[in-house]
This record gives sequence, C-alpha cells and structure tokens, in this order.
Amino acid sequence: MSKIEKIRGVRGMNDVLPADARWWRRLEESVAATMAAYGYQRIRTPIVEPTGLFVRGIGEVTDIVEKEMYSFVDSLNGEALTLRPECTAGVVRAVIEHNLLYDGPKRLWYTGPMFRHERPQKGRYRQFHQVGAEALGFAGPDADCEVILLCQRLWDDLGLAGISLEINSLGQPPERVAHREALIAYFEAHVDELDADARRRLHSNPLRILDTKNPVMQGLVEAAPRLADFLGEESRAHFESLQTMLRSRNIPFRINPRLVRGLDYYNLTVFEWVADGLTVCGGGRYDPLIGMLGGKPAPACGFALGVERIIELMRAEADSGVDPACDVYVVHQGEAAGLLALGLAERLRDRGLDVILHCGEGSFKSQFKRADASLATVALIIGEEEAAGSRVGVKWLREAGAGQQSVALADIDEWLIDRMSGSIDEHTGDD
Repeated sequence: MSKIEKIRGVRGMNDVLPADARWWRRLEESVAATMAAYGYQRIRTPIVEPTGLFVRGIGEVTDIVEKEMYSFVDSLNGEALTLRPECTAGVVRAVIEHNLLYDGPKRLWYTGPMFRHERPQKGRYRQFHQVGAEALGFAGPDADCEVILLCQRLWDDLGLAGISLEINSLGQPPERVAHREALIAYFEAHVDELDADARRRLHSNPLRILDTKNPVMQGLVEAAPRLADFLGEESRAHFESLQTMLRSRNIPFRINPRLVRGLDYYNLTVFEWVADGLTVCGGGRYDPLIGMLGGKPAPACGFALGVERIIELMRAEADSGVDPACDVYVVHQGEAAGLLALGLAERLRDRGLDVILHCGEGSFKSQFKRADASLATVALIIGEEEAAGSRVGVKWLREAGAGQQSVALADIDEWLIDRMSGSIDEHTGDD
C-alpha cells in the first residue's frame, strides 16, 4: 500500500498554535480596550473585495497592485475579485456604500487577516494580520495626533518600550505634482545610476523611488529634491501644528524627509513606528481616498499595525511563561464517580472557573500527570470512595508539599471559590 502524502499549509500562511494564544489574546484585549478609550467602534469588512477597489484606491503602479495581490476571476459571474491586501480601502468602501458619514465624522477600527504574495521572511507573511484605526471626517492635525497617541498608549499598555516614531508631510496634490516634476528631471539626469525597478517607475510613480531598499541607490536618493521644499503655507502649518501637539504630550519623534509610505492615497501627514529596523505600524492622512472611491470628498486619517510583528516584540519583552490551560482539573475513576465529576465540572464553570474534566480511561497516576501538565491551580479527585461518601479530594498542584484534602461535595463550590480568590491563604487540614 502506497504511503499517503501529507498535505502541508501554503508557504507564508501560518497556523497560530495554542501555545501562541496568550500573545494573541493579550494583544486583542489591549487593542479593544484602547480603541474603546478613544471612542473607536469596530467595523468588519469582507476578506474578498472587487479588484478595482484596490487598483483605484491603492494605486495601479504600486508594488501591492502590480506584484502582490491574490486576484482571481469568479467562475460564476466573471467578476474580478481580490483577497484584501490591506483594509483601509475596504473600510472606506463600506463607509461610502452605507452612507456612514451622513450624521457626522466616525472613528472606526478593525482587525483581521490580509494577503500579499510576497517572499516570506521574519515578520512578513503571505497571510498576515493587521489592526487598524480610521478617523473619517476629521480635517485637522489634532486627528493625526490622536491616532499617534492611540498607538503610544497601546505600546505602553503592552509594555513595549523600543518603538520609535518617524513622521513626514507629503503635502497636497499640487505640491506633490511640482515635486514629482523635479524628481523626474533629477532622476532623468542620473538615469544610468537607476536600477531596473526605479527606471520602470521613473515616469509612472517617481516618489516610490525614494522608498527603494537598494543600498547602491541610497546616495542618489539622499541628494534628490525634497518634498519639504515644495510645501505651501497651509501644509507647513498643518505639519508644524502636529509637531507642537506631539511635543506637548512628550512624544519623541524624528522627521524623516524620505518617508513616503507605499500607498498612493496618502497626503499631508505620514508616520511610521519602527523597532529593530522594521516598520511595525504605519499610517497617515488620506483625504483624497473617499472621493477617489466615488464618495462625497471628506478628510480622513488612520493607521495599521502588523500583529505578527507586534507579537514578536511582546515575546522579546516578556518572560517565557506559559498560560495555564485551566483553573481546575477534575480526575475521576469509576462510573458513579464519572457522573458526579461531570456535574461538578459544570457547576464550577457556572461559577466562572475554567475546568478540564478528564475524558476516557486512565489510572489516577496518569490523570495527575495530565493535570500537572495543564498548569491548573488545583486538581479535584472523585474516586469510588469519594463518590460513596459524597466527598471531593482536593490537591493544590502549584504548592510544593501540599497534602490532599477532603471537602463535602455539596460545599466544594463555595469552598473552592473562596480559596482560589485568595480569601484564605493556607490550604491545609480537612473540612
């Protein structure tokens, strides 16, 4: 008989195993609490969107649209569809479609998987997860400042101290057009020094040349015309006001004149949070996007953070401990004991405890091994003797030398809740 070949997951699309759950849960809880503290409401959009949404919203000559999207044609109706590579365009599509701004600005947040066909590497996967916030209908730099402060509060809550902030201003479209013309003229004069990717972008999207990772081109890029020199009075005032607000809150930052981000819809403020040379969060203002997607023009700003990259930072900052699988592990032996154990486990769950009830056969010794491996605080034991006497054995698993106690089955709920809440410190003696 031929051996059946194992089917493996898609490269760059990773399983999140139970051992990693503590990090994901910690981040999700912190995000939900922080978003609520700033008045952001959650929105959930589909994973699959029309391909045209991203072509129009992100930009036809961006890396995402040209190289990285998972796109396909629906075999039923011929519609061009794409697994979302980012979520801002989808949120804006939903805002327009459901007329969410009819009664005023909105603060929205989301979380979920995104998809990009990239070369997998540390912190960068083909299926990855993002958390994002979008402040829609707010025109001033105070909204830009708020989303940055929201990020800082999240880092503080997660205990992440090594993330630094970089900011820049992209100005308004006319200012970018003047800068674009200057860039084209500059790079045309140095065309022999451009790599193939830069030459391809020279006339379609020269601003993206400034974001090159090619070390050979860094000197050329550093000497290129700077957008800051083309900013008008209003754009400068917006950027200076943001800096004033950040300083008033003691948020350190560095102005990075080469920070452009990878999406075409940005204007004015852009920012990135960087740790260990990697961007873990980025965002900015995208006032043109709502109009670009067919809605009534309205200002907006926001950010997205990479969940996997933040979790890597959390691991590095935290200890190597493992979360317990439960509070209580119930071991039992015998038919009558099994029925009592089943009812006891349900009673304790009703009281808010996490309980694992041993399933299947097994000696008390083997069951206790599983109880200890679960990292439960306490094991409850019901054997034939306990069942006959309506008693429960109690063994505190995390206390060296702790003996076994015996408690009446009718009283075990209150007795255990009292002791696990810390009202009694010593777990000794019989009841």
